[in-house]
Formats: sequence, structure tokens, C-alpha cells
Amino acid sequence: MASLSVGIVGLPNVGKSTLFQALTKKPVNIANYPFCTIDPNVGVVQVPDERVQKLADLFKSKKVIPAVVEFVDIAGLVKGASKGEGLGNQFLSHIRETDAICQVVRCFEDPDIIHVEQSVDPVRDIDTVNTELLLKDLETVEKRLGTMEKEVKGGDKEAIINYPILQEFKITLERGVSAFLYQKEHPEAKAVFKELQLLSAKPVIYLCNTDKKEISEVLKKKIGELHSSFVILSAREELDIVSLSEQEVLELGLNSRLPALIQKAYEILNLITFFTTGLDETRAWTIEKGMTAPQAGGVIHSDFEKTFIRAEVIPWNVLLEVGGYTQAYEKGQVRTEGKEYVVQDGDVIEIKHG
Repeated sequence: MASLSVGIVGLPNVGKSTLFQALTKKPVNIANYPFCTIDPNVGVVQVPDERVQKLADLFKSKKVIPAVVEFVDIAGLVKGASKGEGLGNQFLSHIRETDAICQVVRCFEDPDIIHVEQSVDPVRDIDTVNTELLLKDLETVEKRLGTMEKEVKGGDKEAIINYPILQEFKITLERGVSAFLYQKEHPEAKAVFKELQLLSAKPVIYLCNTDKKEISEVLKKKIGELHSSFVILSAREELDIVSLSEQEVLELGLNSRLPALIQKAYEILNLITFFTTGLDETRAWTIEKGMTAPQAGGVIHSDFEKTFIRAEVIPWNVLLEVGGYTQAYEKGQVRTEGKEYVVQDGDVIEIKHG
């Protein structure tokens, strides 16, 4: 699959661009005023995974290609964004293009950094961002219902099925329920939401930007009610860490939380990693959990899915333990799997195709 894209969003001056710079090691404009980010900054980040390097070392691979996540630093949102306030329309169209959202929530006090609401209140800020996403989705749903009504009258079979689903969702949306939460209870709505690219259907990680180790129980409860995950880190400290050598980081006893954020992005999108390895290249491939061997083959090359014959599979740790493919074959550790095989996280796979 194409690389996972995560939009970094939030109100102005919450630390989005600082986080983006720490993640991507790309210099960006960080300033103490709203909308210093206008066009989105885009950076590709390697997924931390020691398995790739261990396999590469075993096979003395000439190339090592890890899985990657694309992070997009999107302009700060303000109240009224769904109606075009601030950079609202740009902001919302950029979110539409991402797979998931990392909402940066300011949990730190700093009189030198302006807050658009003049005070620090993480729960209020979460509500502000989420309300704007819901309002924009409501506008999208109302427009689609208008065109769908004509399709229903014309006898369109798909519209006849989807119209009542969207009607019911509109009522729920008006009560403040996101598409993400709604589709948990109504899986039949997922395909309709995907077609409409609903903003509130995207899974969210809340990035609590603070140098403290814990967040308030009120904030935890809020995130729990939204059925979302959170990571606690200080964007400023993370930016300091990337400017230091590994030795300096060890000496100062610093511990980056960025790997936890990247892994969490994988988890919320239900993704797993499989590997191909050998002398030429060791590579990590990203697929959705539940994909079959032919579908995994199609990620490597589209022809592999069409011409799939079988897959030779071994868990990465077993391959390391036995010391290579020759030993794995001798010990009967390499399995031959057919078209129905569901790929597991950490599988090393060789696709046999026509």
C-alpha cells in the first residue's frame, strides 16, 4: 500500500510545527503567531522496527528499506474554520487527504507563547477542533443527501441502499457523534463515509504536548469517551533530542517518545508489517491486518496478486534463530501457503508467481 499519511492538526501555537520538525528533522517556520504555517509541510518518517536491520544483518543485504509514515503539518485551525474562518477551508481540504489525524493538544503553560483562546484548556481545544470537523461533515452529508434523493427517484440501486444510512447518520451527526464512532456501531456505513471522505471518520491520536509525565484525569476521560489513543511528550524536548548525538542522549538520560507516536499511528489504522529479505535487499512492507498472501504480493508488485501461485512463509524470529534460509528449509521451518493464507505481523515471505 502507499505510505500511511498522518495529518498533524490543532489550534495555532500548540507545538504542531515543533513536533513536525522533531519527527522529520526538516527545518520549518516556527513562530509565536497564528498561521505561520500556511501551505502544509510534508515529511516522510521511518517506522522504528529493529526487525528490519536484524534481517539485513543476517543476509548482509546491500539495501535496507524500512516502512515509512508520511506526516503532514497542517495550518492551525480556529473556531469557525468550517465556515472559512482563518485558513479553515485550506485546513480542512488538507485533512481530507490524510489517512489519520494526530491532534496536538497544548497542555503546557508558557506566558511567552500566545494561545488563541487566551488560556490553556486541553478539553476545550479538543472540542473546538472536533466541532469544526463535525460541522464540515454535516455540510458534506447534506449536499450528498440532496443529490442522492434524485438518484433514489431515478431508481439507482446503490443510492436506494445508502440514502437511509446517510439520513440516519445526519441525525446522529447533529447530536455531535463523529463518523468514526458511528461506524463502530454501524459497519455498513463505512463504505459511504469513505466515498464522502468524511473528516470525522478518520482515527485520531491525541498528542498531549507537555513536559510532565501524566495528564489530568479529566483529559484522559475525554479521550477515552472519543475511543481514541494518546501519547504524552514534549515537542520542544523532542526537538532538542534530535539535535544531540546518540552518546549525548544517553549521557543526559533522555528518552524519545516519537517511536511510540509512530507505532500508535500504525495501530490505529490496523496495519502490520511483513518482510522480504535476501542479499540484494531487506524491506519492510505495510499492509492492513487481515490481508491474504496474494494481496500482500500485490503490494510488492500488482502482477504478483494476479499471477500468485503460492507463498513461502517463515516468522522473522524463527529465521533469525535458525540462521538463514538453508537451515530453515533443512529443519522444515518454511511453510508453503496458498491463496487463503492471512499474513501475520513479522512474516518473512517469498511470493511464487506465474
